[in-house]
Amino acid sequence: NYGYNAANESYGDMVEMGVLDPTKVTRSALQHAASVAGLMLTTDCMIAELPKEDALAMPDMGGMGGMGGMM
Repeated sequence: NYGYNAANESYGDMVEMGVLDPTKVTRSALQHAASVAGLMLTTDCMIAELPKEDALAMPDMGGMGGMGGMM
């Protein structure tokens, strides 16, 4: 129960000084810390492989002669 009281800048027994952490604050701090730790552990796994470069497409066929009046 020993800790630092920031209100009067002193160390001591937190229960005797009347400084108590609400359970919800402590619980949410642990939950958020675990969430961030989980994200940091899985960040390396998000990119499995680099995208492959696509082969160049065949060029369009130019206008073919002898097919007038088709449109």
